[in-house]
Amino acid sequence: MNSFDTSIETFFSGFSSCLLCNHAVRAIAGMYSFKGLMLIPVLWWIWFQSDERRQWRREVVIATVASGLLALFSGRLLAHFLPFRMRPAFSPELHLHFPFVPPNESMLATWSSFPSDHAMLWMSVAVGIFIVSRRIGTLALLYVVLFICLPRAYLGFHYPTDLLGGAAIGVVITYVMTRHAVRSRYAAPVLSWIERYPGASAMLGFVLCLELVTQFDEIRNFATSVARII
Repeated sequence: MNSFDTSIETFFSGFSSCLLCNHAVRAIAGMYSFKGLMLIPVLWWIWFQSDERRQWRREVVIATVASGLLALFSGRLLAHFLPFRMRPAFSPELHLHFPFVPPNESMLATWSSFPSDHAMLWMSVAVGIFIVSRRIGTLALLYVVLFICLPRAYLGFHYPTDLLGGAAIGVVITYVMTRHAVRSRYAAPVLSWIERYPGASAMLGFVLCLELVTQFDEIRNFATSVARII
């Protein structure tokens, strides 16, 4: 582990004896209410704004959702193909103390720490919001740092460089996906379909947003269970 990661993880581990801190951070890190549920409604608010830039706003929202999906998929691929990196909480050689990891989260021990899929996804979404509104987007970016990234470093789920790397990848994905030359190839046709079939698109949009908030946890757990049986 590099000195940057070491210094920050050592600092956070110094709070491991604070039961109130541990409980508060675990609640923030574990509850969907403190993750995507705070950012997805902002995308809906942007979607329903009516002004002369309505079509552009909606295309950016579509591009942002697509970027989030791509970030999740890319995160899984990178974690699978890059060299495995043990998470701080499961690395005894660090000689650091982190809050207890419940048994139902022990599967994290088999998942590579780099990159952080949480950082990739929600930084990607926050950048999409920033593109539409710098003021609200800045708050969204700060929210991702304080309530999504920092708790995962505190709990030993990720090294700081895992979070920084994931965040950087998320930013790049959204930046590319929202450029006019790229966005016009897929966002405009999707928007046309949405406007043609508002009922079906609203239904699919709700389900898709729900899965983004949960990061497809139930589907992934189901697939893991089936794979173990097979």
